[in-house]
Amino acid sequence: MKVGIVGLGLIGGSMAIDLKRKGFAQKIVGVEADPVNASAAQKIGLVDDIVSLDECVAECDIVVLAVPVGAAVRLLSNVLDAYQAAQSEDKVVIDVCSTKEMLAESVKYHPHRKQYVATHPMAGTEYSGPWAAMPGLFDGHACIICDAQESSSNAVRKVEALYDVLNMRTIYMNSSNHDVHTAYVSHISHVTSFALALTVLEKEKDEKHIFDLASGGFSSTVRLAKSNPDMWVPILTQNKENVLHVMDTYIEKMNAFRQAIADGDEQSIRGLIEEANRIRRIIR
Repeated sequence: MKVGIVGLGLIGGSMAIDLKRKGFAQKIVGVEADPVNASAAQKIGLVDDIVSLDECVAECDIVVLAVPVGAAVRLLSNVLDAYQAAQSEDKVVIDVCSTKEMLAESVKYHPHRKQYVATHPMAGTEYSGPWAAMPGLFDGHACIICDAQESSSNAVRKVEALYDVLNMRTIYMNSSNHDVHTAYVSHISHVTSFALALTVLEKEKDEKHIFDLASGGFSSTVRLAKSNPDMWVPILTQNKENVLHVMDTYIEKMNAFRQAIADGDEQSIRGLIEEANRIRRIIR
């Protein structure tokens, strides 16, 4: 098995480590537009070779698009076009992006659509680049496979085997539902963290010691604000309708807290906190 990974950052690099370490892939090649990242990925041993996209598609059994979703939309069609030109029926291309509807629409009528499997491994950190890659990143996390009925059963089986090696549990849903759910459990968390960071940075202009007082709670809440804008700008624009809906609900809840605090209404504040405490039943 030869696997090609396009984009050697946190997700792509971590996949490369474990797919090779656990014996799923005998050879892993990388495609990386940034020459510094490409050099680093090869130097630290994430991949066996750095190649062009054309070489990667021609050589590999599975191609992983681990790039920002805006780039993935463009590259996905190129890969499927190459499969069509070469009359390759057994090769598979997957993406690992955080939004799916636009990707799905972009190749909906492609004659080789069945060789594409839409996936989203729900794992990561706030760090980026090949230096952020680590073994075991995916262990125990969920991987969403979208629109499995649109892919060939052979392609889906290969991808299921890949994520099984990464020790992930698989969930199936359609692209539309995926984008709604990720807006709630991932995208709003990042927007909130970005906004909190901006708020504290604004205050820091006047009060230089504010970060000296920051505790673990602040650090864990704001850590997502370190996330790479190259990844998050296309996510938030492509999934804007769902994200805006979640933001409206979030602002409504913030206003409820604001009003209760402004009124000195301890009973309402307690009620809001106790209602929020119900999350314990879901997240332990």
